[in-house]
Amino acid sequence: MAEVSEVLMSVLSTIRVPRPGDRVHKDECALSFASPESEGGLYVCMNSFLGFGSQYVDRHHKRTGQRAYLQITRTRKTQKEDDNNSGSGDPPKKKPTRLAIGIEGGFDVEQEQYEEEVKVVLFPGRQEVVSDDLASMPDVVRERVSLSMAGVMAADSVSHALQVQQWDGEVRQESRHAPELKQLDNGLKIPPSGWRCEICDLQENLWMNLTDGKINCGRRYFDGTGGNNHALQHFQETGYPLAVKLGTITPDGADVYSYDEDDMVLDSKLPEHLSHFGINMMNMEKTERTMTELEIAVNQRVGEWEVIQESGATLRPLWGPGLTGMKNLGNSCYLNSVMQVLFTVPDFQTKYVSNIDKILDEAPSDPTQDFKTQVAKLGYGLLSGEYSKPAPDPSDESSSSSEPRGDQVGIAARMFKALVGRGHPEFSTNRQQDAQEFLLYFINMVERNCRSGMNPSEAFRFLVEERIVCQQSQKAKYTQRVDYMVQLPVPMDQATNTEELQEAERLREEAESSGAPPPPVPRACIPFSACLAAWSEPETLTDFWSSAVQAKTTATKTTRFASFPDHLVIQVKKFTFGLDWVPKKLDVSIDVPDTLDLGALRGTGQQPGEELLPEVAPPPLMTPDVEVKAPVLDDSTVSQLCEMGFPLEACRKAVYYTGNIGIDAAMNWVMGHMEDPDFSAPLVLPGCSSAPGTTPTESVSEEHLATIVSMGFSREQATKALRATSNVLERAVDWIFSHLDDLESMEVSEGGRSAGDSEGTREPPPGPRVRDGQGKYELFALISHMGTSTMCGHYVCHIKKDQQWVIFNDQKVCASEKPPKDLGYLYFYRRVAE
Repeated sequence: MAEVSEVLMSVLSTIRVPRPGDRVHKDECALSFASPESEGGLYVCMNSFLGFGSQYVDRHHKRTGQRAYLQITRTRKTQKEDDNNSGSGDPPKKKPTRLAIGIEGGFDVEQEQYEEEVKVVLFPGRQEVVSDDLASMPDVVRERVSLSMAGVMAADSVSHALQVQQWDGEVRQESRHAPELKQLDNGLKIPPSGWRCEICDLQENLWMNLTDGKINCGRRYFDGTGGNNHALQHFQETGYPLAVKLGTITPDGADVYSYDEDDMVLDSKLPEHLSHFGINMMNMEKTERTMTELEIAVNQRVGEWEVIQESGATLRPLWGPGLTGMKNLGNSCYLNSVMQVLFTVPDFQTKYVSNIDKILDEAPSDPTQDFKTQVAKLGYGLLSGEYSKPAPDPSDESSSSSEPRGDQVGIAARMFKALVGRGHPEFSTNRQQDAQEFLLYFINMVERNCRSGMNPSEAFRFLVEERIVCQQSQKAKYTQRVDYMVQLPVPMDQATNTEELQEAERLREEAESSGAPPPPVPRACIPFSACLAAWSEPETLTDFWSSAVQAKTTATKTTRFASFPDHLVIQVKKFTFGLDWVPKKLDVSIDVPDTLDLGALRGTGQQPGEELLPEVAPPPLMTPDVEVKAPVLDDSTVSQLCEMGFPLEACRKAVYYTGNIGIDAAMNWVMGHMEDPDFSAPLVLPGCSSAPGTTPTESVSEEHLATIVSMGFSREQATKALRATSNVLERAVDWIFSHLDDLESMEVSEGGRSAGDSEGTREPPPGPRVRDGQGKYELFALISHMGTSTMCGHYVCHIKKDQQWVIFNDQKVCASEKPPKDLGYLYFYRRVAE
């Protein structure tokens, strides 16, 4: 022990006690997915506080010379079987009673108990020191090592903040109307049962207004069930804000909704408000499902959820290389599905997995913050098969099991998610996101981090040819733009089961008039060929400025492929906006084919004898004798549009081009110009050298600069983005991702520094490099979405591996019996070899 004490004394200066702000990685290896539960545990460097699995700790020691590591090992405690558990298979799951995660009554999450062992390990000899050994060592050694050990164990792990430990969707706020709610003294007394809607006689989903006691039915749900909106209509006519759901009243409370606040709320004076109409809460019993129970039912409903997850079949679990599940970190299924598909593409495998050792050897001192390292770590984790093993069943005391469980040990990509989402207003959160948006976002990150060397995003990159023909002069204009995805519209008027849909609508109207429950709504069947035709058919432009006639006229725009990528991504645009601007999802079935031949959609360029439109700029928006000034824009309208998620510059243009007349006109402009190539480009007027609102000398926040630079951009790029967005970090991040083409000349290296020392030494950046070949493809993957909006629900992906379809449902990886090809959201095709 004296020898160990001497070694500790010699390295004492390298042993640190964690301070506030130090990042302590004690749950996940920086270079692999090893954890304290893995074989050999996790070694935390007692100087940098980086964690390393047993296979990588020697690498770190040799590279840095660091000798003292805190080894953390966790062993799962054996759980005794419940009396009501049969002892075979999975233990019975309790039915959720709360819209929550990780709390009593909520959806189940894995709650495992571990025995933890901690000791200091000294390299290279791997000498071990436990807490009891420190008692016999000099005071200075004992104090420093003990404080360091205690500090590491007490510190919050970096990954802790990224995990959803608890979430309660039932947390409600007190209504601002409740304390002073005025109730009409109309003598109305409500009986304890026998309620009906006063307008349509519906006998379920009934709400009593707490101001006048009127009873009306609730809102109609997205699937046609529910009520007929008469309670909402009553609020719109009277302005009386609060209503209670009849049938949910118990001595413990009831469902109260505020139409004015548009949310479920608390009413601290509910007993008093109910008593006004003769209702005694203490005598009431629950007869209706609460709104929470209805939401839970929707999240478990039979329909697309069951079909997409293949819940009706007994699926055979799969294990091995390329068959690794990913843990859901709290609404991270969108990320899991996208990354599973991307690492099926050979370009991503070659870039990040084939030379994994070289990438790890060249990793910076803090690999947790290096994009290439973390992507390579994820790719190797998915493809190696090291983590594709059955998850241990906590109810089994023996290692032998009659049948393997579907869940895997899998990998938890916390470090990866934290890195790629850092600084982004949505992907940095635990909220559900759009898989299509994340795919494009990640491709942009790959583009930015692969300015030199192989770029795997080229597998998806292609050129689109747009041909615009002036209908007055018949002269044409050709433009090309880079894209990574084909977005197919869904022409609902082309449904092949129109008669069935019309009959269902007739039955629904009859049920609505009679007060009967509405019948099930059939799914519209849309031919894939109709979607493709809608994408390729000419589009009429009614406000086109023609350089040939020097005036605004009508034109047609036709979209074609200028090149065909190696891998083609197709998005079915199921998500749209209703007349009230509320997002909704189209419930459709599309007969997506296994093979595609898009050769007929290749662009041909200028035709023989076809005249091109002259390259003449449109006239200024004001008369020559008027001084050109930056427009005064309605900041409130711009802000409202930005809050809806649209790019700042697009919002500025919407307000400017609609003459500052209000949000409705600006929104119409946005919806009509979302497909414009320059939709997010800055608003620049004739005679103005820069976008309005930008000032070259405007100072920017050093903190915001550091955040954006850490994402891989140069300081010059970060400064430009912040100045273009009034120094607002979230908007600057959105701006910089929507202006990557504009920033090509400000080339950056993978470390985020400018590639050259002076502007004069840089060569003009080359144009986009695209691959081309025949337009024949075969389907190899699809990502499906379940739910009513991209902001909620669940994502699952199906991938074809060795002629076998495989379903990846977070940690579950199984052989697919019936992949839901007609219900997909994103489809991935690869070129068929000639």
